[in-house]
Amino acid sequence: LTQGMEVESDGRKQGKKIVRKPYVVNEMEYEASLPEKKSNTLSRDLIDYVRYMIQNHGENYKASTGYEKNYYQDTPKQIKRKINVYKNFYPEEYKDFIASLKQEKMDVQ
Repeated sequence: LTQGMEVESDGRKQGKKIVRKPYVVNEMEYEASLPEKKSNTLSRDLIDYVRYMIQNHGENYKASTGYEKNYYQDTPKQIKRKINVYKNFYPEEYKDFIASLKQEKMDVQ
């Protein structure tokens, strides 16, 4: 049992327990019944990392593994998966980012 719960045996039946603080048990049961919260954000570091890899290596995931910015030491598959997670979490931001990269290339030429 968890710390802070007082449980005693009443002496009559082996294993029968009296809970002295039922509100603790009720609170724990309530919290356990809540649906698990899903995080709908990515860390800023991960977003910056993914954007950097896209900007410098595009879809060449193999080239991005040997790069010094690959501080997670990801494999090509892991980099691709992180990029896909970014696309799914922030589809509008991803589209705008890709469009800005295409615009930069046009401006350079």
